[in-house]
Amino acid sequence: MRFIPIKMALAISVFFGKIAFNFLEKYRKIAIDNIMNSLGLDRSQSTELAGKVFVNLAKNGAEWVKIATDGNECAREFVSGSHGFEKLDKVLSEGNGAIILASHFGNWELLMAYLRWRGYGGIVVGKKLYFHKYNEFISDLRRKTGVTLVYRDESPKKLLKELRSGSMVGMLADQDVDSVNGTFVDFFGRPAFTPVAPVRLAMASGAPIVPAFMIRKENGKHIGVIEEPIYISKDERSEDAVRKYTQAWSNVLEKQVRDHPEQWVWIHRRWKTRMPEMNGSNI
Repeated sequence: MRFIPIKMALAISVFFGKIAFNFLEKYRKIAIDNIMNSLGLDRSQSTELAGKVFVNLAKNGAEWVKIATDGNECAREFVSGSHGFEKLDKVLSEGNGAIILASHFGNWELLMAYLRWRGYGGIVVGKKLYFHKYNEFISDLRRKTGVTLVYRDESPKKLLKELRSGSMVGMLADQDVDSVNGTFVDFFGRPAFTPVAPVRLAMASGAPIVPAFMIRKENGKHIGVIEEPIYISKDERSEDAVRKYTQAWSNVLEKQVRDHPEQWVWIHRRWKTRMPEMNGSNI
């Protein structure tokens, strides 16, 4: 993958994505069930879409290998356009920094590389992955693109300092992680336990939340998309406000997933945490 042309690497990755779909029964079942319960598709349609999810992830892997080799200059070849970056520029001109809220959607690692390639600075919040070889690969990939990684168990003062300098903090917050503080919001018509760190950080810093996506297009290229910033008043500190704004950015993600369902990581058990009154329910 490191030494062959990207078009060939992507073609090979389609094959590996299909192989993974056939052999990784646990994740295939999670994806199919999630899609059926969220999009209202029948099993046949959900199975077909789940197969496309695996292929997209395999393509991501091929592109990550290239990025880990060549750095953020890959963005010149992989990304064919952008939309909404004037919104990010306006936010940064206000001096409070920006919380770039990415998701496990499209090619999220390419989004980070693209932002660096365009000259945007900042840090990214991440977690140490259990499989150490994969953790080393992702860490090396981010270092290669000039991305500074801060682990989520480190002091939040680092994040506040970055934002107060007028820079950016990147976060991924679209998964059900029971080891972090969260709240339940509506996501595809079901209560989904969702991290509140982006909203809490916005409340503490005055920086708006800026949803960002790197969307794969049919021609194999990508487009970087910046959505409308979500501003939060420092006066809004209640739990209701935390839930309201967590719901607001979750709505933005849901729209993108509905528009491009094959590009979200349906293999994650997004609805595993149940509300107390749902325990024992089949929902």
